[in-house]
Amino acid sequence: MNRRHQPFTLLQACQDAPSLARLTELSADSVARLKAIEPLIPAPLCAALKAGPIEGPVWCLLVANNAAAAKIRQLLPSLQAHLRSKGWAVDSIRLKVQITSTAPMQR
Repeated sequence: MNRRHQPFTLLQACQDAPSLARLTELSADSVARLKAIEPLIPAPLCAALKAGPIEGPVWCLLVANNAAAAKIRQLLPSLQAHLRSKGWAVDSIRLKVQITSTAPMQR
């Protein structure tokens, strides 16, 4: 049997698998939400944010450190209102601080 393997992109593979297609859709939606709120966030804090998972009406923002999370927490009501005005059904925004370890753990 002579099979011809044709290359395809990761996006094409994701679209062909229903579960991967849903994850791709949620990821794109999360990134779009982040882009929509960027104008409301002080410029130095934008670099500290990443789009996180969406779980129904709850959206998660990944924050680089506790200081940035504290400031973003103050902005949450206006961010939620802005997203709702743009058509997203966001009941709450959850913040998750991404801890990065610089030193190896000792045992």
